[in-house]
Amino acid sequence: MSYLYDLWDDFISLLFPRLCYACGKNLLRNEDLICTECYVLIPRTNYHNERDNPVEQLFWGRCRIEKAAAFSFYNRGSRLRTLIHNLKYKGIKDIGFKLGEIYGSSLSSSGFTSDIDLIVPVPLHPSKQRMRGFNQSEIISQGISVSAGIPVDISSLSRKNISSTQTKKSRYERWTNVEGIFCINDEANIINKHILLVDDVITTGSTVEACVAELNSVEGVRVSVAAIGVAVL
Repeated sequence: MSYLYDLWDDFISLLFPRLCYACGKNLLRNEDLICTECYVLIPRTNYHNERDNPVEQLFWGRCRIEKAAAFSFYNRGSRLRTLIHNLKYKGIKDIGFKLGEIYGSSLSSSGFTSDIDLIVPVPLHPSKQRMRGFNQSEIISQGISVSAGIPVDISSLSRKNISSTQTKKSRYERWTNVEGIFCINDEANIINKHILLVDDVITTGSTVEACVAELNSVEGVRVSVAAIGVAVL
């Protein structure tokens, strides 16, 4: 039966080839979403193993965080950038979950998440989420949750105002664009909790900074940050 299944699988693959969402090459039978070559060649920052790393330094003097890290580098033409594009703009949600699982495993095994109580994704405005159909940071958070065994909280922090796109804005413009646009909905749920704030990509850090400022307004809250991509700093 296994032999017949493999023949059928090969036949279907000829008609409807499964392609790697990072490089576009055909996936082998045991590969899913990302080919082995891309999985190996996507550069890891390993910042979760390094205190005072460049992601943490990005927030020095701007907001109070415990620690911060990112999975890989978000560069023009990079495999990771292609994956994030396919996630956000082509709606391939499984990519976000897969990347979250991969990074969540690294965060968990390194001890980065050992004292984290809740995972909170950076929220989208409800109208933007309805238009896109999902929040990519929430999908990534779900993947991290499965690997790290930490619950995801999507109700305590929300975006109350819609902001214009951050693309092509200067660092100062990005900061003013997101200042004061987030709000806490349920303080009781996060009091005295250590929160892992999750975003898809960190560029200037303005969106994360605005979220952290709001979360830190709640008694006893500590915030750490994790993202799948970080722009070259």
